[in-house]
Amino acid sequence: MTPDPLDSFLSQSSWMSSLTCEEAKRVRSSVTVRSFAAGSAVFARGMPPAHWAGVMEGMLKLDNITEEGRISTFAGVPSGAWFGEGSVLKDEPRPYAVTALTDSVVALLPRSEFLRLLHESHPFALWLIGQLNARLAHYVAQVQTDRLGDTTAQVAYSLSGLFNDALFPNTARRITLSQEELGRLSGVSRQVANRALQELQDRGAIRLGYGSIEVIDLKVLQSIAREG
Repeated sequence: MTPDPLDSFLSQSSWMSSLTCEEAKRVRSSVTVRSFAAGSAVFARGMPPAHWAGVMEGMLKLDNITEEGRISTFAGVPSGAWFGEGSVLKDEPRPYAVTALTDSVVALLPRSEFLRLLHESHPFALWLIGQLNARLAHYVAQVQTDRLGDTTAQVAYSLSGLFNDALFPNTARRITLSQEELGRLSGVSRQVANRALQELQDRGAIRLGYGSIEVIDLKVLQSIAREG
C-alpha cells in the first residue's frame, strides 16, 4: 500500500514525536492539505492567521509588494518546514504575503489546535521555544551578514540558510530557485546574484542548472557565508 503523503510528512516533522498518541491523532484529523500552483497566493498580506502551515512539497516565499510595485522578499520556505508560528501566536493580520515559488502542497493546522497543543503539551511548547530561538538566530546572523559581508557572502548565506537543520530539516540538495528570486532573498540585484553564484560554483560549493541550484558542498557554502 502506498503511504499517505500527509502521514509521511507528519512522521518527518520533529515536533510530532513529542506528542502523545491521542494528541497525534487529533493533529492528523485536524490538518487539511491544499495544493497551490507556482505564483499563486497561499496567504495574502493582512489575512487573519487562521493556520500554522507546513510545506509538504515545493517551495514558498514570504514577501511584500510596495505601492510602487517593488517586491521585497524576506525568506524562502522549502519543503519539510513549518512556518508562521509568530503570526499565529500574536493573532494579528499577517504582515507579509506567502506565495508559491513552485507548484506546492501545504499542510494547514488550525490555529485553535496549534494553541491547544501549546497549552496542553509541555514537550511541544519546549520544541516551539527552540524553533523560535533558531529563527531569531537565523535572522540575527542574516542582518550581520548583510551589514558586514560582501555580496557573495550575502548570497551564500541566503542559500545556505535554506539548509538550516533546525528550521528546514529536509531540504533537497537541488532546489528550484531562479537567480532573480535568490537575489531578492539576498537583497541584491539579479546581476549581482548571478556573479555571486558563478563564484560559488567556481569555488566548488554549488552547481548551477536551468532554473535550479544544486548544493555540492554545504560546508564550503557555509564557510563563504561567514566571510566578509
